[in-house]
Amino acid sequence: MKNMKKRMRWGYTVMLAFAGMLTFGIRADAEGADVIKQGIFAEGIDLSGMTAEAAAEAVEAYVEELKTTEITLVAAAGTEVAVTAEELGIFWANPELVDEALEVGTHGNVIERYKLLKDLEKENLILPVELTFDLQAISDILLEKCVQYDVKAEDAALVRENGEFRVVGGQIGYALDVETSVDRVSEQLMRGWDRQPCTIELDVEVEEPRGTAEELAQVKDVLGTFTTSYSSSGSNRSANVANGCNLINGTLLYPGEEFSTYETVAPFSQANGYYMAGSYMNGRVVDSLGGGICQVSTTLYNAVLRAELDVTERHNHSMIVTYVDPSADAAIAESSGKDFKFVNNLEYPVYIEGTTENKRITFTIYGKEERSQDREVRYDSQVLEVINPPADMIHADASRPIGYIVYDSAHVGYKAQLWKVVLEGGQEVSRTQVNSSSYKMVPRNGTVGTATEDPAAYEEIMAAIGTGSLDHVKNVIAMLTAPPPEEDEEEE
Repeated sequence: MKNMKKRMRWGYTVMLAFAGMLTFGIRADAEGADVIKQGIFAEGIDLSGMTAEAAAEAVEAYVEELKTTEITLVAAAGTEVAVTAEELGIFWANPELVDEALEVGTHGNVIERYKLLKDLEKENLILPVELTFDLQAISDILLEKCVQYDVKAEDAALVRENGEFRVVGGQIGYALDVETSVDRVSEQLMRGWDRQPCTIELDVEVEEPRGTAEELAQVKDVLGTFTTSYSSSGSNRSANVANGCNLINGTLLYPGEEFSTYETVAPFSQANGYYMAGSYMNGRVVDSLGGGICQVSTTLYNAVLRAELDVTERHNHSMIVTYVDPSADAAIAESSGKDFKFVNNLEYPVYIEGTTENKRITFTIYGKEERSQDREVRYDSQVLEVINPPADMIHADASRPIGYIVYDSAHVGYKAQLWKVVLEGGQEVSRTQVNSSSYKMVPRNGTVGTATEDPAAYEEIMAAIGTGSLDHVKNVIAMLTAPPPEEDEEEE
């Protein structure tokens, strides 16, 4: 009986406690249905007792304050660029946080809600404020404020003065990788940012310049040199040869680097130092800006061959030239896309020196000589076929008077090859074909005036044209245009 009374009292106590919890839970639900429960925070913001609207305003104010936080971006060469979070496009990414906070303690049975509310009295519930950043805004900031500190790498160069080399220049290059830097900035600010001023290293690529003083000091040996004469050239052609030579002079080529003659001496314009002079075009000699530039490329070609650099593009002239042997020429032409190119296939840089003196152009290629001292290289021109022009081609021009005559010189056609001959200790050890060349045969082409009121003179000039000989035509013109002889006076 006594135990029965104890059990009844215990059950009654439990019922009272349950009733209290039920009453508390109902009262709490009634009192906090539209406000956030006590002990709920959004990061450091206490949302307790706030409505959804008030909580949202509180978080937005917090984010607004964060906009002034200074972020330091480290650009090229360690340059620091200070910006604000606002400039990087900061904004609140999880506004649903307010609804989550409001729903805390509203789900589950009375016991579960009661337990949760009691837990909040002991330990606050902190909900994270998620931030994100506008990727386009970050990119714009990098392009506007950081890219300007990029520096282009400059290779060390050589200057030859008074027969001596001097090393100049050399600068490390820095280039900001905007795309990866945008990812780096956004990742750091959205994942591990403590909401305090911070520094972010941008993704900057470092480009080391080519050439050291030690490496360039090796460039001192003559690897190949060649000279041609332009003594018969007029002032304009001579000026073009000198100008092209000056544009190439001082070139430094690092191992593996390709040289384009056309890109170096172009454009062919007055502004670039060129004059009108004779050049080959469609089998004729015509005046053009830069006429004579092919003697520059040809002279360089022969120096390159003797230095044994790797020729990657070479074209012969359409007609034979007189300043080198057949197949030893190298033409360049803008209209036909001809260029002379070569690659430095050596382990050290090479330096190209070009000079003009007494109407002679010389190219000398310097580098580090690693060939055997008893090695000798020469180049032999082999003519396979000679094609002589036929009779002169003469055109009668009735709009021109007798006495008018213009003509182009004839050009003998050739087929030729160039051979590289290597000797060691004076003995030939190899003979290799370097190229093949075909040069057009072009007959002498002339235009002769035939207009006259004298039928006899007309018959004579036409007969002369019919012989197919410009030399005979010139003789007839001289006779027909000679002044009449003076009559002798009679003496009394």
